[in-house]
Amino acid sequence: MDDLRILLAPAWVHTVLGGVALLAVAWLVAWLVRHVLVRVMTTVSRRTAWHWDDALIKRGVFRRLAQVAPMLVLHRGIGWVPGVPVLVDTLVSTLTMALVVLYVVLALNAALSALEDLYQASPRGRERSIKGYVQLVKIFVWLIGIIVIIAVLVDRSALSLLAGLGAVSAVLLLIFKDTIMSVVASIQLSSNDMLKVGDWISLPDDNVDGDVVEIALHTIKVVNWDKTISTVPTWHLISKSYRNYRHMYATGRRIRRALNIDLTSVRFLKPEEIEHLRRFKLLDGYFERKQEEIAQWNAAEGEPGKLPINQRRLSNMGSFRAYMQAYVLAHPGVNTDLFWAVRQLDPGPTGIPLQIYGYTVDTGFVAHHNVQGDIFDHLIAILPEFGLSLFQQPTGADMRAGLRRADAEDTAVTA
Repeated sequence: MDDLRILLAPAWVHTVLGGVALLAVAWLVAWLVRHVLVRVMTTVSRRTAWHWDDALIKRGVFRRLAQVAPMLVLHRGIGWVPGVPVLVDTLVSTLTMALVVLYVVLALNAALSALEDLYQASPRGRERSIKGYVQLVKIFVWLIGIIVIIAVLVDRSALSLLAGLGAVSAVLLLIFKDTIMSVVASIQLSSNDMLKVGDWISLPDDNVDGDVVEIALHTIKVVNWDKTISTVPTWHLISKSYRNYRHMYATGRRIRRALNIDLTSVRFLKPEEIEHLRRFKLLDGYFERKQEEIAQWNAAEGEPGKLPINQRRLSNMGSFRAYMQAYVLAHPGVNTDLFWAVRQLDPGPTGIPLQIYGYTVDTGFVAHHNVQGDIFDHLIAILPEFGLSLFQQPTGADMRAGLRRADAEDTAVTA
């Protein structure tokens, strides 16, 4: 016992033991609050039909509030530790109070996010978003929190500090204009999930088209497809319109290409041509359905319906369009879960466009164009089976062939 008294006699030993005891109490309070508060709220949320408690737990509001308790213990208990220097007492009290304010700000922001989640889950939230308003409130909460933290650290009134900052705010805005705009833009880009490293973006106004390789505070670095590097100010992505292709890679890459059919090759099918086209497996059942539909329509017309000029008849272009639809539907490289169509566009100087509009399963650049090429290679090659031809501008070879034909005809007439 005498040795223990001698060991505990120095004042610094009391200070160390008191500090250890205070830390142990703070740790115990943190453990109890975290496990009791969080677990109780989790159990309650599972047994109630309310959704607000689930949203608060999902966003971690109670977990952040639980971190306030040990900071308050340290803040109030540091004065009870014997022999603590005034500087250490002040420093611990100041830092713990600043951390209390920080955790409260984090809890408020998490609660605002939970409020936004609840609103978005409602029927009205699916039509109109309040995300912009919530973000504005979060900015104000952070501004107030930062001012209070600074006031606690410098031991001044938050109101007087706010008044002093107001006097130099105009100068600060001028000096840090680009930085402030970039910070706001970065917050918006990250909170809205508008941009990630690896995204393919396109900014026509800045002549940028390529992959994002770096996102910094002030600039975004993009490697264009010609392997040049463009550096774009961060706030440009908020103030200007740009295109992000991330969703395209996640869902499907679009096909929008047309075959221009020569107008002079469009005609009605003859009976023997219909029998010839019946051999196509992809058109199995098409001619039966169409001929039955046409026969009923013509019969409803009565006597005028017996004349060919008053009858509906199968055309080679309509049959080819049906073949295109069946071929696209059966192609494994086309994502038929997304919207797709084979449509006839307005006739023009270059013929009648028959366009395929759809999306490929594989969104890679090479794979996408391989699928697109395979589809149109086949359709172009099989087009003559329907008595159709593609429109093509006359070439020099066409001109020479025409002139030779005309010369041969003149020679035959002369002879």
